[in-house]
Amino acid sequence: MHRLLTLLASLSFAFSAQTGAAELELSFYGGTQSSPHSRVSGTYPGTGTNYNALIGWEGKSLAPPPYYGARATWWKRPDLGFGIELTHAKVYAPVAERNAIGFNRLEFTDGHNILTFNVTKRWNDRFGPLTPYAGVGVGFAMPHVDVTSANGHRAFGYQITGPAARLTAGMKYDLTDRWALFGEYQFTYSSNKAKLPAGGTLNTGIITNAINFGISYSF
Repeated sequence: MHRLLTLLASLSFAFSAQTGAAELELSFYGGTQSSPHSRVSGTYPGTGTNYNALIGWEGKSLAPPPYYGARATWWKRPDLGFGIELTHAKVYAPVAERNAIGFNRLEFTDGHNILTFNVTKRWNDRFGPLTPYAGVGVGFAMPHVDVTSANGHRAFGYQITGPAARLTAGMKYDLTDRWALFGEYQFTYSSNKAKLPAGGTLNTGIITNAINFGISYSF
């Protein structure tokens, strides 16, 4: 995960150099994240046979490693910002459902990482210290694929698995002219095609719904 945060920091500095002078806001959050059912399909490792099943993903937001996220937003206008965001979400396949299709492990848990480039709109000076905002982002998913088949083949590592998008709506409360607290709802979607050993594949679309609480610093 350290490598992912290093990547976010590198992109932030590069983006900052391109955008020039602007208010920079750094935000960090945790919260609770869930993921609805989605269909998993692909080629089973080592056999060449196909599998297809509906999986009721579990989020387990507070279990190690916990759910969290970070973003940097450059406000080029008082009401319009551009930024970069990394979310470390998680999805686990329930034991009975993964066993039914021949997997001893089936999860993206070091995380189901979503990296997006965002555009954010905020409404200043309408509700005193409260500032509503909404944003949209597009990017890609880079989950840590942790999949073990019953016949002993294991995938364990980061992969770029496909495109991703996010929608965010929230409210910020100013503590000072630099520090603020915020709460928000966030939706992400990613289309994932992961490689498994011995000719295996795994395809699935992952949705996350999250309630985030965090702190931000502007300078």
